[in-house]
Amino acid sequence: MRRKIIIMGAAGRDFHLFNCCYRDNPGFDVVAFTATQIPHIANRQYPATLAGSLYPDGIPIFAEDELGQWLDDNDLDEVIFAYSDVSLGYIDNRRKLVEAHGVSFSLFDVDASMLPSKKPVIAVTAVRTGSGKSQVSRRITDILRDMGKKTVAIRHPMPYGDLARQAVQRFETYQDLERHKCTIEEREEYEPHISNGVVVYAGADYAAILAEAEKEADVIVWDGGNNDTPFYEPDLWITVTDPHRAGHELEYFPGTVNFERADIILINKTGYADEEKIRVIEENARKLNPEATILRRKSPLSVPNRDAISGKRVLAIEDGPSTTHGGMPFGAAVLAAMENNAAGLVDPRPSAVGEIAATFKQYPDIGNLLPAMGYGEAQIRDLEATVNAIDCDLVLVATPIDLTRLINIKKPCMRIGYGLPAADGALTDAVKRIVS
Repeated sequence: MRRKIIIMGAAGRDFHLFNCCYRDNPGFDVVAFTATQIPHIANRQYPATLAGSLYPDGIPIFAEDELGQWLDDNDLDEVIFAYSDVSLGYIDNRRKLVEAHGVSFSLFDVDASMLPSKKPVIAVTAVRTGSGKSQVSRRITDILRDMGKKTVAIRHPMPYGDLARQAVQRFETYQDLERHKCTIEEREEYEPHISNGVVVYAGADYAAILAEAEKEADVIVWDGGNNDTPFYEPDLWITVTDPHRAGHELEYFPGTVNFERADIILINKTGYADEEKIRVIEENARKLNPEATILRRKSPLSVPNRDAISGKRVLAIEDGPSTTHGGMPFGAAVLAAMENNAAGLVDPRPSAVGEIAATFKQYPDIGNLLPAMGYGEAQIRDLEATVNAIDCDLVLVATPIDLTRLINIKKPCMRIGYGLPAADGALTDAVKRIVS
């Protein structure tokens, strides 16, 4: 008898878990995947070309809010939770729902879903989305370039389109982003690496992705998504923490795992944080991961023209996932406005249209900032219409990409970001210890 299971996911970790542990495994029957967090990823199929010989018709994907009905209608043995950046209380609620139907509930197996590599792997993970993984990843690739090493970055999956076509994706140029019809969220993760001269791989089948990346890389940098654990066994594991959300390293899954197992715990954005909150993270690290090296990094803002902000009514556009399900109360654009004496932040909510208005409804705690949501063409156009409907003097854009490549902003705008300059040599020394 095959054990009948449902894998709860968000179009990423869930597929990877299936590929590692359940594809071609005759002991299990994966009845379906659930989908949440990301718009437009439900009501699809995990295609037969990826699902393997046991699933000639593929595997259905349904919205998580339909889980109760699926539990009623199917004789299930287990539900496995396999996505990231959720509170422990959130997971406990899902556990209670599943177990109330007489079905077993479990979390994904971290170690069973970490593949070994023939090349050195440096993993950059976080305790919450929006902690600043990307700038740390770019700093690591800079260190490796200075060492004369060819680096490939492998990104956490973002397969929001045709899953069969997205099995293995390679990005080296901006034209590759166009060819793969990347969303804003995908571009935010891939474009900074491309601009930095680093090839990026992503997709849906991470064993096949690894095999391709190993052909051209001396070292692989795992650039994680949300606060998920690495998909590859790391030789150096770096976990980035956010002092603006001190304490979340104990409260959010699976960032807790990253925090407990990291070789380096890097406290980011310390130049804009309270000393007391930084010490909370350091104390938690010493209790839960006493062998880890703890580093502080200031992450200074990059502001091209500070005088242009003073006295202006500012629309702050921030990274979408960080300020929605990541719960970040502000980002670089808000900080830049406050630091440079803006007259105030304009509330975008009265002007929001379409899917952007729906985002504010779904996440009512978003403050006076606009999340750069763009999971599809319709949402991108709604974002453009929202920006241009807002009465403001200046738009500060703190997305990792040049948003004007995708939307026409009909008012003065300025890109803002964080950096991670070289500091005390600790990261370089750690890289050199595992890369000869």
